[in-house]
Amino acid sequence: MAHIHPFQKDGWQAPKDPLVRSQLERWQDYKFGLMMHWGLYSQLGIVESWALVSEHQDFQERDGMPYTDFKKMYFDLIRQFNPQAFDANLWAEAAAGAGMKYLVFTTKHHDGFSMWDTAQTAFRITGPESPFKNHPKADITREVFDAFRQQNFMIGVYFSKPDWHHPDFWWPLYATPNRNTNYDTGKHPQKWQRFCDYSYKQIEELMRRYGKVDILWLDGGWIRPSDTINDEVRSWGFDIAKWEQDINMPRIAEMARRHQPGLLMVDRTVHGPYENYRTPEQQVPQEALPFPWETCLTMTQSWGHDNNPQYKSSRQLIHTLIEVVAKGGNLLLNIGPTPQGTFEDAAYERLAEIGQWLSVNGEAIYDTRQFQIWSEGDDVRFTQDKGNSIIYTMLINWPGQELRINALPLKSIESIHMLGHQAPLKWQIRGNSLLINLPESLQNENQRPCRFAWSLKITYRP
Repeated sequence: MAHIHPFQKDGWQAPKDPLVRSQLERWQDYKFGLMMHWGLYSQLGIVESWALVSEHQDFQERDGMPYTDFKKMYFDLIRQFNPQAFDANLWAEAAAGAGMKYLVFTTKHHDGFSMWDTAQTAFRITGPESPFKNHPKADITREVFDAFRQQNFMIGVYFSKPDWHHPDFWWPLYATPNRNTNYDTGKHPQKWQRFCDYSYKQIEELMRRYGKVDILWLDGGWIRPSDTINDEVRSWGFDIAKWEQDINMPRIAEMARRHQPGLLMVDRTVHGPYENYRTPEQQVPQEALPFPWETCLTMTQSWGHDNNPQYKSSRQLIHTLIEVVAKGGNLLLNIGPTPQGTFEDAAYERLAEIGQWLSVNGEAIYDTRQFQIWSEGDDVRFTQDKGNSIIYTMLINWPGQELRINALPLKSIESIHMLGHQAPLKWQIRGNSLLINLPESLQNENQRPCRFAWSLKITYRP
């Protein structure tokens, strides 16, 4: 994570497995999830992993330190990462209180540091150099997954396909000019196969040893078969590898779903059978989309912990959730825990305020689907129930005493309520417009059922 990927709107393939289709439907009902980027980079308060690559100066943040010195310092952070305040139950309770329904946790980012007790490498949270290795909660991934399962979350494994620590990905014999392998995999097929086997075994550990997993969320879309590289990939603006980097997704998928039947697979940006839903990053598409998708978005300016965080407001985050859901997507909101293993107070405050809003308006968000028209003007967004008998009209800004809407099936309306407000609202049809009266009592913002945005429940005969 770090770069904003372009978003291609065609070529999505619906899953054929009925268990995967059922899981995808459930995921679309949930709408709102939590992502966490947490690892060695949290101690530096910089963009996760990317300072290790020479490709983009704006992501390096090395403060003038020579590259080889920085790389050694970075990997030596394993000796310092000691999150003694870590308690996954606090995170899970706060996320549940916020109305989140699923989790995607970074088990391994591009730097290769494993946040679980893997048997494949010593570069792990339970490794011999880790001061956290003897802590009763040392297997962080297990702690996180268990805590969130207790809150009935879907569980998602974030796993980076590239691994900049592994000697069979970045061969120490050569320099590391960019994010790709630094050797010709065609000339050294055994070396590349060792890396593929390493990745396979790590994913198998996560699928086999860590309980029920619902989503395998694979990052690093440049690790892909060469014949899948398209204009979308070329537009990312970096030097595409000159050699094959096919990690053998059919093999991984068969193994993963053998251990986790119905598993959703998200091989990001590699369009095809292993990208069950799409993941625009740090952006909301400008229009509604006809397939499952999820905006992954940071609560601050970066994925990992930042020493000078700039938090988005609760109002902005709620409006983004509304926008995403109205366009048919899910919102995966990222928080970067601190090096000590905590959320900052500002994160907890925003989670609580989002939860307060969803406690009133959740009916307009969860279990809904995209309406035939997702918006009217700048301030009105629509969703509908799956039975097509209720239209939810969400107001981004308060309209005053009367709301005028032109986009609805006017003749079949039976009733209109504001969620959180007991009395039905008065309405009338005038020409091609639906006019909804908002009573005097609601003009006082302290008397409204919630802050930031408001939802009208319009029941009609389809």
